[in-house]
Amino acid sequence: MLGLKEIQSSHVLIYGIGFTAQLLFSWRMVMQWISSEKSKRTEIPKNFWIHSLLASFLLFVYGWLRDDFAIVLGQVLTYFIYMRNMHLQGEWLKLNRFFRYFLLAFPFLIVFYTFNNDQLDVHRFFKNENIPVWLVVLGSLSQLIFTLRFVYQWLYSEKKKSSSLPLGFWIISLTGSVLILSYAIIRKDPVLFIGQLSGLVVYSRNIIIAKRAVNVI
Repeated sequence: MLGLKEIQSSHVLIYGIGFTAQLLFSWRMVMQWISSEKSKRTEIPKNFWIHSLLASFLLFVYGWLRDDFAIVLGQVLTYFIYMRNMHLQGEWLKLNRFFRYFLLAFPFLIVFYTFNNDQLDVHRFFKNENIPVWLVVLGSLSQLIFTLRFVYQWLYSEKKKSSSLPLGFWIISLTGSVLILSYAIIRKDPVLFIGQLSGLVVYSRNIIIAKRAVNVI
């Protein structure tokens, strides 16, 4: 079985995981965009949250393999919010029981694996020669702001008792996306760059749609 160091040396595998994650993220946003254009208001397609959860799962692995604390932090903060939205949308219990258990346990399995294989090293994340401290701080703040959109969306949905994407969600998304795009350019990370570049268009368009819907109401 390949160890962590062997896997980390396989750039094709790592970038394959990262681009697959971004493809899922982009696909969910494109489908959401098309659905919203048709209805003239922001909507959430049926598979939006499951695509989000699977993409988050893969991007977490990508960030972990690249020793990128900012990416890992961003996915940890949103991972369980995606699950909660699936609950609110009535889709969570439709998943296979063992698949649900695996998704719930996955972050803890990663910690267990690294600890028991003597690979849990904080220096990997905070003293990475490829990522200076100031860049870790920039990336982490960018991810925190980007993640706030789902905290806001989660609280809003809990209040409404249904999963929805309010105007504030898109405004925070656009702000966070610009910051992460800056981080990706400095970090020279093609996965984050392509993902955020495509997201800027969708976020901007959804702000326009959401504002029009508010004006109509």
